[in-house]
Amino acid sequence: MAKVFRSWDVDQGWLLPPSLHEFVPPGHRAHFVRDTVREALDLSAILDTYAEERGYPPYHPGMMVALLLYGYSRGLYSSRQLARACEERVDVMAVTGLNRPDFRTIADFRKRHLVALSDLFVQVLRLCRAAGLVEFAHVAVDGTKLKANASRHKAMSYGRMKTAEPALAAEVDAWLERAREADAAEDQAHGAGRRGDETPDWMADKQRRLEAIRAAKAALEAEAADPPDPEDENGPGASSGMRWQGRPLRGDDGSPPDRAQRNFTDPDSRILPMRDGFVQGYNGQIAVDAAHQVIVAHRLVTNSADYRALVPLVDGVRAHLRRKPREVSGDAGFANEANLVALRERGITGYLAPGRARHGEADAAGRRRLTKMPLMSAMAARLKRAGRRSRYRLRKQVVEPVFGQIKQARGFRPFLMRGLEQVRGEWAMICTAHNLLKLAQADR
Repeated sequence: MAKVFRSWDVDQGWLLPPSLHEFVPPGHRAHFVRDTVREALDLSAILDTYAEERGYPPYHPGMMVALLLYGYSRGLYSSRQLARACEERVDVMAVTGLNRPDFRTIADFRKRHLVALSDLFVQVLRLCRAAGLVEFAHVAVDGTKLKANASRHKAMSYGRMKTAEPALAAEVDAWLERAREADAAEDQAHGAGRRGDETPDWMADKQRRLEAIRAAKAALEAEAADPPDPEDENGPGASSGMRWQGRPLRGDDGSPPDRAQRNFTDPDSRILPMRDGFVQGYNGQIAVDAAHQVIVAHRLVTNSADYRALVPLVDGVRAHLRRKPREVSGDAGFANEANLVALRERGITGYLAPGRARHGEADAAGRRRLTKMPLMSAMAARLKRAGRRSRYRLRKQVVEPVFGQIKQARGFRPFLMRGLEQVRGEWAMICTAHNLLKLAQADR
């Protein structure tokens, strides 16, 4: 007898559609994200913008929010990836209710409501606290370099601008003169009303690049003429190459230094040093509660230095949850005398690594430096005395795995948006999706 198989009739029509809840198993993450958005999040900031009664009904904002947050939790970040998943993946269909917004609709919704989507971070964080995922016992802080939606090869230094501008201008002028001569010859040969007098594409590209160089050069010169407050790391030119680790704000003649750089694709992004080179990007900083690796505060800046982030992150925890952590740990990038003073004033026990002396430096010289910073000296002695039992050891196992989950497990690498404010909103959504996953694990 022939073997009997289960039916596989792809042409069979459905008499009754199945329930959306049967698309994926009952405990699936898609159900949790969808139901959390529907039942636990306040979307009035988004819903109140839809006051126009005329026109074709738009997609439900709650569905769009659930789609974005679920996509981010699954490593789907681009609008095209999300639109394709609405047509191909049953877990996404369980979230959208078989709605299929196109990629442009998804991109426009995210851009239009980016501020409101960023504010959902606090709502999700408070849900995590209500679920007992935040204990305030120990919070670790750290920063990571994230690639911008721009290539560092599209950046140009001010010194190169000064030499490239006249060379390109002369080349464009020569092309324009040749084009005028060609136009005159073609007019004589074909008549003035005939085609052939347009600017060639090969010349227009050079012309646009010359205009971009002149605009970037003018922006750097404006920053040099009116430099930002040295304490304002987020202002114009804060880390654009005009001032970084002692580099002067201005050149000797009052113009920008030749090493000042500006990116043509995303002018707000900066070239930041990394362990294995440099990246055109931003510095994403977070504070993570040690109990369940929930992000309790986030921040994104254009400066590669982390020490200015400690106080805003700690104060952000109190602003979001109205309670401060008992302990805070951070690596050497956060350690300085001012930060230890700030933690002491807030009644928080700090564990900040003072850092190691550079190779070849005398130990006596290192001791002389620490004697001028009593809190740093006391911190170094405390960490050395505790050894492997130090609370500082929690930092590496609390905050660094979160960056691994975001960048490796969920594959987030370059930002999709450009501009500091846009990228900050995108970073907030990444942190919100991370906390949603922690909340979903606790719900099981």
